[in-house]
Amino acid sequence: MPTILVTNDDGIDSEGLQALADAVRPLGHVIVCAPLGEASAIGHALTLARPLRLVQRGEARFAVDGTPADCVNVAVAHVLHGVLPDLVISGINKGWNVGDDVTYSGTIGGALEGLLMGVPAIAVSMQRGPTYDFSHAAAAAGRVAREVLAHGLPPRVLLNVNVPQGVPTGWQATTQAARTHTTSVLRRDDPWGRPYYWLDEGRVEWAPGEGTDFKAVTAGRISVTPLHADLTAHGAVGMTTALVARAAGLTPDS
Repeated sequence: MPTILVTNDDGIDSEGLQALADAVRPLGHVIVCAPLGEASAIGHALTLARPLRLVQRGEARFAVDGTPADCVNVAVAHVLHGVLPDLVISGINKGWNVGDDVTYSGTIGGALEGLLMGVPAIAVSMQRGPTYDFSHAAAAAGRVAREVLAHGLPPRVLLNVNVPQGVPTGWQATTQAARTHTTSVLRRDDPWGRPYYWLDEGRVEWAPGEGTDFKAVTAGRISVTPLHADLTAHGAVGMTTALVARAAGLTPDS
């Protein structure tokens, strides 16, 4: 029976986490290990400056006072005793992780840590709304997980699944959208008159383009995007080679 490690960034008490664990439980032996508290927008961070605590919260259910990537590492080392799971799946996040949001996402970060261990990995998120019915996202996650367990994934590739609000109108294999984003930094004063700053989402402009995760979810479709850890801009290698030659004095400046 496959072993499936489930994590998230919304925390161990998230309804989305429970819905995801229930959705994949028919597919194998499920171990849940998630942050003890909220760990959203923390990306692929690891906790290196303080010790971590592992707390058992039920049968095959654990919490770590750290990041999603911490949870994957601690679970593999001390819950699974060094044996890699057959699948790492992270979510269901309250709020989509499309476009450049993947660089901030702790949901993606948990899946990415599994990927770097050589384990097939999936991240699952749901479009933000006034309420959350996780049933459609959970069903989609179960279907994708079943396919990945049966057929695998290419090396160093994870799947980023985003599900719209309401009943999905279909499925689409997508690419990552691009956007221009300006963060709003609000200055306020505490009761003692000392300033503090609050980050909030400011202006967002999505780049035009069909076939993206953003376009699919806003059209009501389930988006499935393959992501990988290689951030090399392969299309710019030629330009960079010429730049390095000039910087090193191997060719005249032009």
